[in-house]
Amino acid sequence: MTSTPQMTQTNQDLSDLTTKSLRLLCDGFKRDFAKFAYEDERMTALLHDLASEFVDNNIPVVEEDNQVDLAFMLMESIDVVVR
Repeated sequence: MTSTPQMTQTNQDLSDLTTKSLRLLCDGFKRDFAKFAYEDERMTALLHDLASEFVDNNIPVVEEDNQVDLAFMLMESIDVVVR
């Protein structure tokens, strides 16, 4: 079966409509998703792991307690912002 220019245009129109629909869904739910992610304990654990790794790799703090404190400070400095 060969595609005609009309079929190709129809497929493109459907693709464009799908993309627009997905964008509308995204815009409608992005605040709810941000709240969901921010309140999830896995996000806290992930940010803690990343902050600890960042401090270990980039900031020459000798005392382990200071490393932990700095990692928590970095974690607390992050906000989830919806664009």
